[in-house]
Amino acid sequence: MKIRLGIPKGSLQEATLQLFAQAGLVIHTNSRSYFASTADPEIECMLIRAQEMARYVEHGALDAGLTGFDWVVESGLEVMTVSDLIYAKQSRGKVRWVLAVPENSAYEKAEDLRGKIIATELVNVTKNYFSSRGVDVGVEFSWGATEVKPPMLADAIVEVTETGSSLRANHLRIMDTVLESNTQIIANKSAWADGAKRRKIENLALMLKGAMEAKDRVGLMLNVRKEDLERVLGVLPALKRPTISTLSDPEWLAVNTVIDESLAWDVIPRLKAANAQGIVEYPLNKVVM
Repeated sequence: MKIRLGIPKGSLQEATLQLFAQAGLVIHTNSRSYFASTADPEIECMLIRAQEMARYVEHGALDAGLTGFDWVVESGLEVMTVSDLIYAKQSRGKVRWVLAVPENSAYEKAEDLRGKIIATELVNVTKNYFSSRGVDVGVEFSWGATEVKPPMLADAIVEVTETGSSLRANHLRIMDTVLESNTQIIANKSAWADGAKRRKIENLALMLKGAMEAKDRVGLMLNVRKEDLERVLGVLPALKRPTISTLSDPEWLAVNTVIDESLAWDVIPRLKAANAQGIVEYPLNKVVM
């Protein structure tokens, strides 16, 4: 049994390869090939543009793939959503498709654009956005460099953004959010109905989500006398509750927990002040919830 897995080529590619590596599955790519290899003999990888991923998954050319929710909606195709993975090109957050206009224009709301030209790569979603508001506009497909088109080549644009910096650099003002999106693992319906393939895809999602949960977190181990345990626990933030185990000396306990890495600078001195000893901070690869 093998699954054919689509890896998004383009802006999401590097972040996706890094996530797989952290999850424990290194994907080897070649700049001259759209095929990639892994150490797992049950996974075959192919680099596919995120915009096309849903089509190849729905048609069965791929069993599963990683793409954006935006491109699944845009395609209008029926695929199984296996898991959400909240990461983007530059961050761990969602991205937004926004309606933007020249910063010095008089447009204040979508209705003000009646009869105007909107440039975007997300044509179907944009048409539905304006149609739902009863606003008749012309939506033109943009092959790229969409931010530079207003006001000469279009009156407004619908463009994806993480921070809004590119829009501001091109003197554009955001009027509204058209769609929020994040990366998803999607699967072909027939592959999902196949027990062996479904387990493989679910395990893949489990490991990728575990790698994401571990990002920006660290583990802490420490020893503490029983009489000081409550003071130590009062210092520790935790996912749920720390793991506490006994040591060979019955008067001592071992405590193991996970915290945000940004908190370690403050927490470790406070643990020491609470009489914790043998404090060890260690990196995490995966946290499986």
